[in-house]
Amino acid sequence: MKTDKIYLVGFMGAGKSTVARALGASLGWQVEDIDDAIVARERQSIADIFARRGEAYFREIEHTVLCSLLPSRHAVVATGGGTFVEPENRRVINDDGASIWLDLSFEQVVARIPSDGRRPLATDRGTLLALYHARRAAYQLAHLRLDAGETPPGELVERIRDWLGY
Repeated sequence: MKTDKIYLVGFMGAGKSTVARALGASLGWQVEDIDDAIVARERQSIADIFARRGEAYFREIEHTVLCSLLPSRHAVVATGGGTFVEPENRRVINDDGASIWLDLSFEQVVARIPSDGRRPLATDRGTLLALYHARRAAYQLAHLRLDAGETPPGELVERIRDWLGY
């Protein structure tokens, strides 16, 4: 698939931001991180946004930030864990570039994500498991699935480049 924009999607802890930086450096493309853009725009952490304004507000801002990135070309975009779950966001992403799902097992999620409150949707492991299963159906609609659980970022970059033909 030839494209000039790549969106990395997947559950929290999948390594989207890490792989985005490595892939962007490898391709010489700009890197955008939706969560980082939201934090910069709102001048508060995601946990604080959830606590003070709620998830619905966060999702509105997330969509606005996603749409603000549409003009960017030669870009790798790290999405938030819930970005691709929203049908309109998914349509925008899949129409604008290649969506690549970085998949990992729930056990790997738990190993990577602390339950210290920095990730508002990860504080309760039962709720986290339900969310993990609920989001997988959306992630399966990405253009490509890669197992990110045991694969180092550099190898993921090579697999993505091979798939893209770069």
